[in-house]
Amino acid sequence: MRFRTLQELSALCAAEGRTIGGLMLAEQAAEAGVSEEDAFRQMAGYYQVMKEAVRKGLDEAPVSRSGLVGGDGRKMNAYLERGEPSVGNWAGLAMAYALAVSEVNASMGRIVATPTAGSCGIIPGVFVSSQERFGWPDEKLVEGLFAAGAIGYVIANNSFVSGAEGGCQAEVGSAIGMAAGALTELRGGSAEQAVHAVGLALKNTLGLVCDPVAGLVEVPCIVRNGLGAVNALAAADMALAGVRSVIPSDEVIGVMLEIGSAMPAAHRETALGGLAQTPTGREIAERLRGAKPKPKSQAEPQPESRPES
Repeated sequence: MRFRTLQELSALCAAEGRTIGGLMLAEQAAEAGVSEEDAFRQMAGYYQVMKEAVRKGLDEAPVSRSGLVGGDGRKMNAYLERGEPSVGNWAGLAMAYALAVSEVNASMGRIVATPTAGSCGIIPGVFVSSQERFGWPDEKLVEGLFAAGAIGYVIANNSFVSGAEGGCQAEVGSAIGMAAGALTELRGGSAEQAVHAVGLALKNTLGLVCDPVAGLVEVPCIVRNGLGAVNALAAADMALAGVRSVIPSDEVIGVMLEIGSAMPAAHRETALGGLAQTPTGREIAERLRGAKPKPKSQAEPQPESRPES
């Protein structure tokens, strides 16, 4: 790749008169040694999987194997149909779709990790709902995925995208930044505005811990995906309105690295702290292990049962 930072990415787009998505398509094809048509076709396949996951989550309301979660995407969708949600219909739809995809993941269904399985609902939630809202063809959304991929590439190479390394800020936070930047471009924003959207999104997830109850990618992961989709919409709107990230987005990514490196192991996907170690979180872990619950003060920390990335 000819860029390592968002600043370099934005400068390349300006110099060559390209969108982030268009530039990343060319870079990805060159990196993989394939034609741009082949690279585009592969990404188009990924987008179809995302749309299928949205529909599966809503139509089937899958329940996770643990029985902890399931059907919330459908509940949210039904709520939207009953009246005016506080966040508005389109933000509510992005939330419902993000929940639905995350539930497909929790039930061992087919999803696209964006950038990880634990944050798989945010980009589909934002993209599929926006496509329905604005009537965009699939091809436009596929180019948007290349834009999201370019942003994710920079984050992964300068910070984290794994909860085990940097907390949930690295998974859900990165996905929100990727979705926000890509949506900004999809809606006609410049590469510079898209980069500001990334910084605006990431700043507001700094320090978010990864604390999966019973070590499963379910609680609170799925709800964070739903809320993350709405955050991405807000960050994109701010950037399109001209709001700038006062701290440059590349510096925000550096801060994510700093905070994630300093984060205690208990808050990095180990289920040894945070919500996983609340009384209810410990009781759930014991119950799922099939053991008789111990007194809360004697409950043992639980290992993670499934990696998120």
